[in-house]
Amino acid sequence: MVSQRLKPTFGLDIFGLDDRMRLFGYVTADNRLAYLWVLRAFDAARSDYRVLLHTSEVSAAMAAVHADQRDCPDPAELELPRLLDALVDWGVLDRSQDGTRATTLAEYRNRHSVYQFTEAGYRAHRAVESVLSATMDDTTLSRLVFADLLADLVALAAANAAGDAEEVYRKLNRLDRALADIAERAARFYHMLGDLSRGNDLRPETFLAHKDALLTHLRDFHDELQRYSPRLREAVHAVEDTGLERMVEAAAEADERIFRTPVERLEDWRRRWGGLRSWLAPPGAEQLSEADRLADATIDAIGDVLALLRRVTEARRGGVSRESQLRHLAAWFTAVGTLDAAHALFDATLQLSGPRHVGVGYADPEAIPTRRSWWEAPAVELSRTLVETGRAPGQGKGRPARLDRADGGRIRLREVQLAQERRFTDAADGLVVADLDTHRLDDVQVGVLRRLLDIALAARTAGARRVPLVAGAHGIRLTLTPAPGRFTTVQSTGGRLHIDGYTLSVTVSGHTAVRRELVSV
Repeated sequence: MVSQRLKPTFGLDIFGLDDRMRLFGYVTADNRLAYLWVLRAFDAARSDYRVLLHTSEVSAAMAAVHADQRDCPDPAELELPRLLDALVDWGVLDRSQDGTRATTLAEYRNRHSVYQFTEAGYRAHRAVESVLSATMDDTTLSRLVFADLLADLVALAAANAAGDAEEVYRKLNRLDRALADIAERAARFYHMLGDLSRGNDLRPETFLAHKDALLTHLRDFHDELQRYSPRLREAVHAVEDTGLERMVEAAAEADERIFRTPVERLEDWRRRWGGLRSWLAPPGAEQLSEADRLADATIDAIGDVLALLRRVTEARRGGVSRESQLRHLAAWFTAVGTLDAAHALFDATLQLSGPRHVGVGYADPEAIPTRRSWWEAPAVELSRTLVETGRAPGQGKGRPARLDRADGGRIRLREVQLAQERRFTDAADGLVVADLDTHRLDDVQVGVLRRLLDIALAARTAGARRVPLVAGAHGIRLTLTPAPGRFTTVQSTGGRLHIDGYTLSVTVSGHTAVRRELVSV
């Protein structure tokens, strides 16, 4: 029984937030390329199992790299001791003294400094290297991983039923890494598609050369996701049937993180399984899983790519694209001779000048007190020419006509609108109390029902056929619950309305109750 939670006092925990951010100080330093190649020399030595390096050894490693890659600076032209000391100050390297390397008494008295990566510094360097080495190959969706996920879930259920704690730990750890990789790849891929569709410097030739591969990649990934989603959901339920707490305790017992307490390991694995379950099999049928959201995002991405393809094709057919328009506009701005001409061109092309009718005042400024707000003060009479064309009175030919506000017609239209809303509200009240299986609806009730059906069916998403559809208006809520193989028939004065695969229910909606009261006033 753990009576007190232990707090680690060494390792990465000794680095505060400011210390961790200072690890990346060399990235923005003046001599950042030299710092980068110095750290690459330490990284190469670490791969050869050499951890501690002297300044001369760093210089020799950089000289060997400089002979092959000209991007690496010549160490003879660098002040390596100063660079190493700066990396120590940032916390990337650690400095110690090794007296065994001294060959003379003078060297021993002057101390022999050796350097190595700190754990946090090595992680910061690897993070920078991952950014520098990132390519378009990393922004792809992995469709082959779903078969591995299903196999691991089946093996996890068997290991948990057999009580094999080590196998449970290995499979859970592998599932966690696989789902993290899927989520990260999907985020990068869809962000890349967004940048592709928003980019103004898009080369049509590049996009047209890869459009088929891109669409095929999206379609194959969506097909695999749709094929494996129900099987993965069933596999998750099969794992939980073998004992959820038993599985979490087995994984925590086999976990080798000795600096975590047993309670912390239990909570960590329980959290990981909760994330995995929400990704593949949410607790309720009305809740969308992350796999369903990923399928919807894939469909949206296919639509975005097709829209971009249509835009590029039309631009190539017409010979005018956004890029050519911006280039011509930039040439016009460059060719103007004066600043006033540039301002005039700016106003003519972008039309960002302020609306002139906002600055119009009253004919008699003293008639209306200046302390009165716009909500209480009467409206200023404007000319039709000023509102429609932006020209002040007297600039055009003839005398401008006064703007007719038609307040009487607006009041009549508002009364008609309120009366129609009252009829819809009364019809909605009738739908709540009526038995839709036997009651014959009138024309107004059918109109309300069709409006709600249109809202509900328009909210459907691909891959979520078992999720109920809900729509609310006029103080009522309509719910369409999936019911495969069942017909719902609503009778009306004009005929019958058949709804295939759904059951229909109408209830009172408290969210729109206030609006119903306002309509009835």
